Amino acid sequence: MAEQKQHQLSTILTFIIPSLIGLLLFMLPIHYDEAITIPIAIISKQLQSILADSMGYILTGIVVGMALATTLVKLIKPDAILKHAFLNSLLNVSPLWFVVRIIGAIFIVLTFNQIGFEAIYSGNTGGLVFNDLLPVLFSVFIFAGMLLPLLLNFGLLELFGTILTKIMRPIFNLPGRSAIDCMASWLGDGSVGILMTSKQYEARFYTQREAAVIGTTFSAVSITFSLVVISQVKLEHLFIPFYLTVCLAGIVAAIVVPKLPPLRWKKDTYIDDTPRHADDEVIPQGYNVFSWGLHNALNKAEQAGGIKQVFIEGIKNVVDMVLGIIPVVMAIGTTALMIAEYTPIFEYLGMPFIPLLELLQVPDATKASSTIVVGFADMFIPAILASTIDSEMTRFIIAAMSVTQLIYMSEVGALLIGSKIPVNFVELFVIFILRTLTTLPVIAGIAHLIF
Repeated sequence: MAEQKQHQLSTILTFIIPSLIGLLLFMLPIHYDEAITIPIAIISKQLQSILADSMGYILTGIVVGMALATTLVKLIKPDAILKHAFLNSLLNVSPLWFVVRIIGAIFIVLTFNQIGFEAIYSGNTGGLVFNDLLPVLFSVFIFAGMLLPLLLNFGLLELFGTILTKIMRPIFNLPGRSAIDCMASWLGDGSVGILMTSKQYEARFYTQREAAVIGTTFSAVSITFSLVVISQVKLEHLFIPFYLTVCLAGIVAAIVVPKLPPLRWKKDTYIDDTPRHADDEVIPQGYNVFSWGLHNALNKAEQAGGIKQVFIEGIKNVVDMVLGIIPVVMAIGTTALMIAEYTPIFEYLGMPFIPLLELLQVPDATKASSTIVVGFADMFIPAILASTIDSEMTRFIIAAMSVTQLIYMSEVGALLIGSKIPVNFVELFVIFILRTLTTLPVIAGIAHLIF
Protein backbone atom coordinates (compact mmCIF):
# COMPACT_ATOMS: atom_id res chain seq x y z
CA MET A 1 0.00 0.00 0.00
CA ALA A 2 1.54 3.32 -1.15
CA GLU A 3 2.09 5.86 1.62
CA GLN A 4 0.54 9.24 0.84
CA LYS A 5 3.11 12.02 0.70
CA GLN A 6 2.54 15.14 2.81
CA HIS A 7 2.97 18.37 0.82
CA GLN A 8 3.85 21.79 2.21
CA LEU A 9 1.31 24.63 2.13
CA SER A 10 3.56 26.56 -0.32
CA THR A 11 3.35 23.62 -2.79
CA ILE A 12 -0.45 23.45 -2.45
CA LEU A 13 -0.73 27.21 -3.12
CA THR A 14 1.72 26.89 -6.07
CA PHE A 15 -0.74 24.35 -7.54
CA ILE A 16 -3.98 26.18 -6.71
CA ILE A 17 -3.26 29.85 -7.55
CA PRO A 18 -1.67 29.64 -11.06
CA SER A 19 -3.99 26.75 -12.07
CA LEU A 20 -7.06 28.70 -10.98
CA ILE A 21 -5.88 31.80 -12.90
CA GLY A 22 -5.22 29.59 -15.96
CA LEU A 23 -8.67 27.98 -15.68
CA LEU A 24 -10.38 31.37 -15.43
CA LEU A 25 -8.45 32.79 -18.40
CA PHE A 26 -8.81 29.80 -20.74
CA MET A 27 -12.04 28.09 -19.66
CA LEU A 28 -14.46 30.56 -18.01
CA PRO A 29 -17.35 31.27 -20.42
CA ILE A 30 -18.19 34.99 -20.47
CA HIS A 31 -21.00 36.77 -22.28
CA TYR A 32 -19.17 39.59 -24.08
CA ASP A 33 -20.15 41.68 -27.10
CA GLU A 34 -23.31 39.59 -27.67
CA ALA A 35 -21.34 36.30 -27.78
CA ILE A 36 -20.07 33.59 -25.43
CA THR A 37 -16.28 33.72 -25.23
CA ILE A 38 -13.35 33.31 -22.80
CA PRO A 39 -11.19 36.00 -21.11
CA ILE A 40 -8.09 35.15 -23.18
CA ALA A 41 -10.07 35.80 -26.39
CA ILE A 42 -11.35 39.14 -25.01
CA ILE A 43 -7.80 40.28 -24.09
CA SER A 44 -6.60 39.19 -27.55
CA LYS A 45 -9.36 41.21 -29.23
CA GLN A 46 -8.38 44.28 -27.19
CA LEU A 47 -4.76 43.94 -28.39
CA GLN A 48 -6.02 43.53 -31.94
CA SER A 49 -8.00 46.78 -31.78
CA ILE A 50 -5.08 48.65 -30.15
CA LEU A 51 -2.69 47.50 -32.91
CA ALA A 52 -5.27 47.80 -35.72
CA ASP A 53 -3.47 50.64 -37.56
CA SER A 54 -0.01 49.05 -37.38
CA MET A 55 -0.99 45.34 -37.60
CA GLY A 56 -0.29 45.14 -41.34
CA TYR A 57 3.26 46.45 -40.87
CA ILE A 58 3.89 44.10 -37.92
CA LEU A 59 2.67 40.99 -39.77
CA THR A 60 4.57 41.86 -42.96
CA GLY A 61 7.71 42.51 -40.89
CA ILE A 62 7.38 39.12 -39.16
CA VAL A 63 6.85 37.06 -42.33
CA VAL A 64 9.50 38.88 -44.42
CA GLY A 65 11.92 38.94 -41.46
CA MET A 66 11.60 35.17 -40.95
CA ALA A 67 12.18 34.50 -44.65
CA LEU A 68 15.35 36.68 -44.61
CA ALA A 69 16.61 35.22 -41.30
CA THR A 70 16.06 31.64 -42.52
CA THR A 71 17.87 32.44 -45.81
CA LEU A 72 20.86 33.91 -43.92
CA VAL A 73 21.07 30.88 -41.59
CA LYS A 74 20.96 28.53 -44.61
CA LEU A 75 23.73 30.49 -46.39
CA ILE A 76 26.05 31.46 -43.50
CA LYS A 77 25.32 28.61 -41.02
CA PRO A 78 26.35 30.65 -37.91
CA ASP A 79 27.56 28.47 -35.01
CA ALA A 80 25.78 30.58 -32.38
CA ILE A 81 22.38 29.68 -33.90
CA LEU A 82 23.13 26.07 -34.92
CA LYS A 83 24.35 25.22 -31.39
CA HIS A 84 21.38 26.92 -29.68
CA ALA A 85 18.58 24.29 -29.57
CA PHE A 86 15.67 26.76 -29.65
CA LEU A 87 17.07 29.11 -32.34
CA ASN A 88 18.23 26.15 -34.44
CA SER A 89 14.74 24.61 -34.49
CA LEU A 90 13.21 28.03 -35.28
CA LEU A 91 15.57 29.19 -38.05
CA ASN A 92 17.36 26.10 -39.43
CA VAL A 93 14.29 24.49 -41.01
CA SER A 94 13.99 21.75 -43.67
CA PRO A 95 14.07 22.72 -47.39
CA LEU A 96 10.26 22.35 -47.62
CA TRP A 97 9.61 24.80 -44.76
CA PHE A 98 12.25 27.15 -46.17
CA VAL A 99 10.30 27.29 -49.47
CA VAL A 100 7.01 27.77 -47.57
CA ARG A 101 8.50 30.77 -45.69
CA ILE A 102 9.74 32.34 -48.95
CA ILE A 103 6.28 31.86 -50.55
CA GLY A 104 4.64 33.35 -47.43
CA ALA A 105 6.93 36.40 -47.66
CA ILE A 106 6.14 36.92 -51.38
CA PHE A 107 2.38 36.59 -50.75
CA ILE A 108 2.35 38.99 -47.80
CA VAL A 109 4.38 41.69 -49.63
CA LEU A 110 2.05 41.51 -52.67
CA THR A 111 -1.06 41.51 -50.44
CA PHE A 112 0.12 44.34 -48.17
CA ASN A 113 0.99 46.55 -51.17
CA GLN A 114 -1.92 45.34 -53.35
CA ILE A 115 0.47 44.71 -56.27
CA GLY A 116 1.10 41.86 -58.69
CA PHE A 117 -1.57 39.25 -59.37
CA GLU A 118 -5.02 40.03 -58.01
CA ALA A 119 -5.54 36.27 -57.56
CA ILE A 120 -2.97 36.45 -54.71
CA TYR A 121 -4.05 39.62 -52.90
CA SER A 122 -7.84 39.71 -53.48
CA GLY A 123 -10.26 39.88 -50.55
CA ASN A 124 -11.21 36.21 -51.00
CA THR A 125 -7.61 34.89 -51.01
CA GLY A 126 -4.49 36.58 -49.58
CA GLY A 127 -6.56 39.54 -48.39
CA LEU A 128 -8.79 37.23 -46.32
CA VAL A 129 -5.80 35.55 -44.64
CA PHE A 130 -3.89 38.83 -44.16
CA ASN A 131 -6.74 41.05 -42.94
CA ASP A 132 -9.08 38.62 -41.17
CA LEU A 133 -7.08 35.62 -39.99
CA LEU A 134 -3.48 36.66 -39.21
CA PRO A 135 -4.40 39.57 -36.86
CA VAL A 136 -6.56 37.14 -34.82
CA LEU A 137 -3.81 34.51 -34.70
CA PHE A 138 -1.14 37.08 -33.80
CA SER A 139 -3.19 38.42 -30.88
CA VAL A 140 -4.20 34.95 -29.63
CA PHE A 141 -0.60 33.69 -29.88
CA ILE A 142 0.76 36.62 -27.83
CA PHE A 143 -1.47 35.96 -24.82
CA ALA A 144 -2.13 32.23 -25.17
CA GLY A 145 1.61 31.54 -25.59
CA MET A 146 2.52 33.74 -22.64
CA LEU A 147 -0.14 32.35 -20.30
CA LEU A 148 -0.25 28.70 -21.44
CA PRO A 149 2.31 27.69 -18.73
CA LEU A 150 -0.41 28.46 -16.13
CA LEU A 151 -2.39 25.51 -17.52
CA LEU A 152 0.57 23.26 -18.34
CA ASN A 153 3.17 23.73 -15.58
CA PHE A 154 1.44 23.77 -12.20
CA GLY A 155 -0.39 20.43 -12.02
CA LEU A 156 -3.85 21.25 -13.43
CA LEU A 157 -3.51 18.77 -16.31
CA GLU A 158 -2.13 16.11 -13.97
CA LEU A 159 -5.25 16.42 -11.75
CA PHE A 160 -7.85 16.48 -14.54
CA GLY A 161 -5.83 14.03 -16.65
CA THR A 162 -5.97 11.37 -13.94
CA ILE A 163 -9.68 11.95 -13.21
CA LEU A 164 -10.79 12.02 -16.88
CA THR A 165 -8.66 9.06 -18.00
CA LYS A 166 -11.54 6.79 -16.88
CA ILE A 167 -13.67 8.44 -19.62
CA MET A 168 -11.14 9.35 -22.33
CA ARG A 169 -9.14 6.08 -22.41
CA PRO A 170 -12.06 3.59 -22.84
CA ILE A 171 -14.04 5.73 -25.31
CA PHE A 172 -11.32 7.50 -27.35
CA ASN A 173 -8.11 5.62 -26.33
CA LEU A 174 -6.59 8.96 -25.26
CA PRO A 175 -5.13 10.32 -22.00
CA GLY A 176 -7.53 12.19 -19.71
CA ARG A 177 -5.63 15.47 -20.12
CA SER A 178 -6.76 15.64 -23.79
CA ALA A 179 -10.22 16.65 -22.50
CA ILE A 180 -8.69 19.98 -21.39
CA ASP A 181 -7.39 20.64 -24.94
CA CYS A 182 -10.90 20.00 -26.23
CA MET A 183 -12.51 22.36 -23.69
CA ALA A 184 -10.02 25.15 -24.48
CA SER A 185 -10.89 24.81 -28.21
CA TRP A 186 -14.61 24.53 -27.59
CA LEU A 187 -14.84 27.62 -25.38
CA GLY A 188 -12.07 29.67 -26.99
CA ASP A 189 -10.49 28.80 -30.31
CA GLY A 190 -9.25 25.72 -32.18
CA SER A 191 -5.80 27.27 -32.41
CA VAL A 192 -5.49 27.28 -28.57
CA GLY A 193 -6.22 23.54 -28.50
CA ILE A 194 -3.58 22.85 -31.17
CA LEU A 195 -0.98 24.91 -29.30
CA MET A 196 -1.68 22.97 -26.09
CA THR A 197 -1.48 19.64 -27.93
CA SER A 198 1.76 20.55 -29.70
CA LYS A 199 3.46 21.72 -26.48
CA GLN A 200 2.42 18.58 -24.61
CA TYR A 201 3.58 16.35 -27.49
CA GLU A 202 6.99 18.06 -27.41
CA ALA A 203 7.09 17.53 -23.61
CA ARG A 204 6.39 13.77 -24.08
CA PHE A 205 2.92 13.75 -22.51
CA TYR A 206 1.33 12.54 -25.76
CA THR A 207 2.54 9.86 -28.18
CA GLN A 208 2.66 10.50 -31.94
CA ARG A 209 -0.72 8.76 -32.37
CA GLU A 210 -2.32 10.62 -29.46
CA ALA A 211 -1.04 14.04 -30.63
CA ALA A 212 -2.24 13.41 -34.21
CA VAL A 213 -5.67 12.21 -33.02
CA ILE A 214 -6.17 15.08 -30.54
CA GLY A 215 -4.96 17.73 -33.04
CA THR A 216 -7.28 16.50 -35.82
CA THR A 217 -10.25 15.46 -33.65
CA PHE A 218 -10.48 17.63 -30.53
CA SER A 219 -9.35 21.05 -31.82
CA ALA A 220 -13.04 21.86 -32.10
CA VAL A 221 -14.48 25.11 -33.40
CA SER A 222 -15.55 27.56 -30.71
CA ILE A 223 -19.19 28.17 -29.84
CA THR A 224 -18.73 31.77 -31.05
CA PHE A 225 -17.60 30.73 -34.54
CA SER A 226 -20.44 28.20 -34.76
CA LEU A 227 -22.86 31.07 -34.15
CA VAL A 228 -21.22 33.06 -36.98
CA VAL A 229 -21.64 30.07 -39.36
CA ILE A 230 -25.32 29.48 -38.54
CA SER A 231 -25.99 33.25 -38.88
CA GLN A 232 -24.41 33.22 -42.35
CA VAL A 233 -26.99 30.64 -43.55
CA LYS A 234 -29.81 32.66 -41.87
CA LEU A 235 -30.84 29.96 -39.38
CA GLU A 236 -29.91 31.66 -36.07
CA HIS A 237 -33.22 30.56 -34.52
CA LEU A 238 -32.00 26.94 -34.78
CA PHE A 239 -28.69 27.50 -32.99
CA ILE A 240 -29.33 25.10 -30.08
CA PRO A 241 -30.36 22.08 -32.24
CA PHE A 242 -27.56 23.03 -34.66
CA TYR A 243 -24.89 23.02 -31.93
CA LEU A 244 -26.20 19.77 -30.39
CA THR A 245 -26.04 18.21 -33.88
CA VAL A 246 -22.44 19.41 -34.28
CA CYS A 247 -21.50 17.94 -30.87
CA LEU A 248 -23.11 14.54 -31.59
CA ALA A 249 -21.57 14.28 -35.07
CA GLY A 250 -18.19 15.36 -33.61
CA ILE A 251 -18.31 12.60 -30.95
CA VAL A 252 -19.17 9.97 -33.60
CA ALA A 253 -16.21 11.17 -35.74
CA ALA A 254 -13.91 11.15 -32.69
CA ILE A 255 -14.76 7.47 -32.06
CA VAL A 256 -14.69 6.27 -35.71
CA VAL A 257 -11.97 8.24 -37.59
CA PRO A 258 -8.98 7.44 -35.28
CA LYS A 259 -9.68 3.72 -35.85
CA LEU A 260 -9.07 4.17 -39.61
CA PRO A 261 -5.83 4.93 -41.52
CA PRO A 262 -3.91 7.25 -41.50
CA LEU A 263 -4.47 7.92 -37.75
CA ARG A 264 -4.56 4.20 -37.00
CA TRP A 265 -1.08 3.83 -38.52
CA LYS A 266 0.53 6.45 -36.26
CA LYS A 267 3.10 5.03 -33.84
CA ASP A 268 2.21 4.90 -30.14
CA THR A 269 5.66 6.26 -29.26
CA TYR A 270 6.76 9.66 -27.99
CA ILE A 271 8.47 12.39 -30.03
CA ASP A 272 11.86 10.74 -29.32
CA ASP A 273 10.51 7.28 -30.37
CA THR A 274 10.40 5.88 -26.82
CA PRO A 275 7.30 3.70 -26.13
CA ARG A 276 4.24 4.92 -24.22
CA HIS A 277 4.32 4.39 -20.43
CA ALA A 278 1.13 2.40 -19.84
CA ASP A 279 1.84 2.31 -16.09
CA ASP A 280 1.44 6.13 -15.92
CA GLU A 281 -2.32 5.62 -15.76
CA VAL A 282 -2.34 2.90 -13.07
CA ILE A 283 -3.62 4.11 -9.69
CA PRO A 284 -1.52 2.68 -6.83
CA GLN A 285 -3.05 1.01 -3.77
CA GLY A 286 -4.05 3.45 -1.05
CA TYR A 287 -5.17 6.10 -3.55
CA ASN A 288 -8.46 6.79 -5.32
CA VAL A 289 -8.75 8.60 -8.66
CA PHE A 290 -8.96 12.06 -7.07
CA SER A 291 -6.21 11.61 -4.43
CA TRP A 292 -3.80 10.13 -7.04
CA GLY A 293 -4.58 13.01 -9.43
CA LEU A 294 -3.96 15.51 -6.62
CA HIS A 295 -0.71 13.72 -5.68
CA ASN A 296 0.53 14.01 -9.31
CA ALA A 297 -0.62 17.65 -9.50
CA LEU A 298 1.28 18.64 -6.33
CA ASN A 299 4.42 16.81 -7.50
CA LYS A 300 4.24 18.79 -10.74
CA ALA A 301 3.72 22.08 -8.82
CA GLU A 302 6.75 21.25 -6.65
CA GLN A 303 8.96 21.07 -9.77
CA ALA A 304 7.41 24.10 -11.50
CA GLY A 305 10.27 26.54 -10.89
CA GLY A 306 9.82 30.24 -10.18
CA ILE A 307 8.08 33.06 -12.01
CA LYS A 308 11.26 33.70 -14.03
CA GLN A 309 11.22 30.17 -15.50
CA VAL A 310 7.52 30.44 -16.39
CA PHE A 311 8.13 33.87 -17.99
CA ILE A 312 11.03 32.52 -20.10
CA GLU A 313 8.93 29.56 -21.24
CA GLY A 314 6.03 31.90 -22.09
CA ILE A 315 8.34 34.13 -24.18
CA LYS A 316 9.67 31.03 -26.02
CA ASN A 317 6.09 29.90 -26.72
CA VAL A 318 5.19 33.32 -28.16
CA VAL A 319 8.33 33.52 -30.35
CA ASP A 320 7.87 29.93 -31.55
CA MET A 321 4.21 30.46 -32.46
CA VAL A 322 4.29 33.99 -33.87
CA LEU A 323 7.51 33.60 -35.89
CA GLY A 324 7.12 29.90 -36.74
CA ILE A 325 3.43 29.56 -37.59
CA ILE A 326 2.26 32.90 -39.07
CA PRO A 327 4.45 32.62 -42.25
CA VAL A 328 3.11 29.06 -42.78
CA VAL A 329 -0.52 30.16 -42.44
CA MET A 330 0.06 33.02 -44.92
CA ALA A 331 1.58 30.67 -47.52
CA ILE A 332 -0.67 27.62 -47.16
CA GLY A 333 -3.90 29.50 -46.37
CA THR A 334 -3.53 31.80 -49.41
CA THR A 335 -2.65 28.88 -51.73
CA ALA A 336 -5.68 26.85 -50.60
CA LEU A 337 -8.03 29.82 -51.04
CA MET A 338 -6.62 30.55 -54.52
CA ILE A 339 -7.33 26.95 -55.55
CA ALA A 340 -10.88 27.23 -54.13
CA GLU A 341 -11.55 30.61 -55.77
CA TYR A 342 -9.95 30.29 -59.21
CA THR A 343 -10.07 26.58 -60.11
CA PRO A 344 -12.93 24.06 -60.34
CA ILE A 345 -10.89 21.43 -58.40
CA PHE A 346 -13.09 21.47 -55.27
CA GLU A 347 -16.23 21.38 -57.43
CA TYR A 348 -14.95 18.27 -59.22
CA LEU A 349 -13.93 16.70 -55.92
CA GLY A 350 -17.46 17.29 -54.62
CA MET A 351 -19.14 15.45 -57.52
CA PRO A 352 -18.69 11.93 -56.04
CA PHE A 353 -20.76 13.11 -53.05
CA ILE A 354 -23.88 13.74 -55.22
CA PRO A 355 -25.12 10.08 -55.06
CA LEU A 356 -24.57 10.04 -51.27
CA LEU A 357 -26.48 13.32 -50.83
CA GLU A 358 -29.31 11.97 -53.01
CA LEU A 359 -29.34 8.71 -51.00
CA LEU A 360 -29.66 10.79 -47.80
CA GLN A 361 -32.52 12.72 -49.50
CA VAL A 362 -30.80 16.09 -49.20
CA PRO A 363 -32.59 18.73 -51.37
CA ASP A 364 -30.46 20.54 -54.02
CA ALA A 365 -27.88 17.72 -53.88
CA THR A 366 -25.86 19.05 -56.85
CA LYS A 367 -25.53 22.55 -55.36
CA ALA A 368 -24.74 21.07 -51.95
CA SER A 369 -21.99 18.83 -53.39
CA SER A 370 -19.98 21.84 -54.58
CA THR A 371 -19.75 23.11 -50.98
CA ILE A 372 -18.55 19.85 -49.39
CA VAL A 373 -14.84 19.66 -50.26
CA VAL A 374 -14.30 23.43 -50.48
CA GLY A 375 -14.41 23.44 -46.65
CA PHE A 376 -10.88 22.01 -46.77
CA ALA A 377 -9.67 25.42 -47.99
CA ASP A 378 -11.60 27.48 -45.44
CA MET A 379 -14.38 26.57 -43.03
CA PHE A 380 -16.43 29.65 -43.79
CA ILE A 381 -16.64 29.20 -47.60
CA PRO A 382 -19.32 26.42 -47.48
CA ALA A 383 -21.60 28.67 -45.39
CA ILE A 384 -21.09 31.56 -47.87
CA LEU A 385 -21.95 29.30 -50.84
CA ALA A 386 -24.86 27.67 -48.98
CA SER A 387 -26.52 31.03 -48.20
CA THR A 388 -27.84 31.13 -51.81
CA ILE A 389 -29.52 27.67 -51.57
CA ASP A 390 -33.32 27.79 -51.12
CA SER A 391 -33.77 24.71 -48.91
CA GLU A 392 -33.39 25.48 -45.17
CA MET A 393 -32.62 21.82 -44.51
CA THR A 394 -29.73 21.81 -47.00
CA ARG A 395 -28.35 25.05 -45.54
CA PHE A 396 -28.53 23.49 -42.05
CA ILE A 397 -26.69 20.34 -43.19
CA ILE A 398 -23.93 22.29 -44.98
CA ALA A 399 -23.41 24.65 -42.00
CA ALA A 400 -23.22 21.76 -39.51
CA MET A 401 -20.90 19.77 -41.74
CA SER A 402 -18.52 22.69 -42.35
CA VAL A 403 -18.04 22.91 -38.56
CA THR A 404 -17.60 19.15 -37.95
CA GLN A 405 -15.14 18.73 -40.85
CA LEU A 406 -12.75 20.61 -38.53
CA ILE A 407 -9.66 20.62 -40.78
CA TYR A 408 -9.31 23.63 -43.06
CA MET A 409 -6.08 24.91 -44.56
CA SER A 410 -6.61 28.62 -43.89
CA GLU A 411 -6.11 28.02 -40.14
CA VAL A 412 -6.30 24.62 -38.39
CA GLY A 413 -4.63 22.67 -41.23
CA ALA A 414 -1.83 25.21 -41.61
CA LEU A 415 -1.36 25.31 -37.81
CA LEU A 416 -1.12 21.51 -37.63
CA ILE A 417 1.40 21.39 -40.48
CA GLY A 418 3.39 24.24 -38.93
CA SER A 419 3.46 22.56 -35.50
CA LYS A 420 5.49 19.51 -34.39
CA ILE A 421 2.34 17.29 -34.46
CA PRO A 422 3.16 14.41 -36.87
CA VAL A 423 0.65 14.94 -39.72
CA ASN A 424 1.23 16.02 -43.33
CA PHE A 425 -0.92 17.66 -46.01
CA VAL A 426 -2.08 14.41 -47.68
CA GLU A 427 -2.99 12.83 -44.33
CA LEU A 428 -4.99 15.92 -43.36
CA PHE A 429 -6.97 15.73 -46.63
CA VAL A 430 -7.74 12.02 -46.06
CA ILE A 431 -8.83 12.74 -42.45
CA PHE A 432 -11.00 15.62 -43.75
CA ILE A 433 -12.76 13.26 -46.23
CA LEU A 434 -13.20 10.56 -43.54
CA ARG A 435 -14.70 13.11 -41.13
CA THR A 436 -17.06 14.26 -43.91
CA LEU A 437 -18.21 10.70 -44.70
CA THR A 438 -18.67 9.91 -40.99
CA THR A 439 -20.55 13.06 -39.95
CA LEU A 440 -22.73 13.60 -43.05
CA PRO A 441 -25.19 10.71 -42.38
CA VAL A 442 -25.50 11.76 -38.70
CA ILE A 443 -26.18 15.42 -39.61
CA ALA A 444 -28.59 14.51 -42.44
CA GLY A 445 -30.48 12.12 -40.12
CA ILE A 446 -30.97 14.81 -37.47
CA ALA A 447 -31.89 17.39 -40.15
CA HIS A 448 -34.70 15.09 -41.33
CA LEU A 449 -36.04 15.03 -37.75
CA ILE A 450 -35.89 18.86 -37.43
CA PHE A 451 -37.30 19.89 -40.84
